Amino acid sequence: MSFCCGASMLGTKGTLRHIRTQIHNVPLLFCPVCHRVEVHHLVENEYEILAEYAHGDGAPEVDFQEYVEHQDVREMFENCVNHENEEPLEVVRSQIDMALDLLMVAKEIGDAEWEQQLKKRLNVLSQRRHKLKNKKTMRGLS
Repeated sequence: MSFCCGASMLGTKGTLRHIRTQIHNVPLLFCPVCHRVEVHHLVENEYEILAEYAHGDGAPEVDFQEYVEHQDVREMFENCVNHENEEPLEVVRSQIDMALDLLMVAKEIGDAEWEQQLKKRLNVLSQRRHKLKNKKTMRGLS
């Protein structure tokens, strides 16, 4: 499981730009709190090699899956707590639950700095949950 700013990162596939080349279907990890994106560590080396070759060849875009054989995506993301295809509100709720659990641990060990970080994260997640609930309500009214 990968973490960023204390939140567990979501497993997904996406497009990254390397200089002028877009590389599609790259296995990624995405932080739902700070929106940080990173290439999955199991394919990081392959991504870097493909990106350099594609750029060197002047390719405007390439599909990662066509050039790199890697393990099944389900296997690759099996240790991720959440995945991109889940309901966004459920992802946020899950992240809030984990942050609350971590907050209890931080309080138990007396780590004030970690507590503050978790409270900031909970504030961001709470705001996101509120926006998602409002969006869902607005769609229900339409």
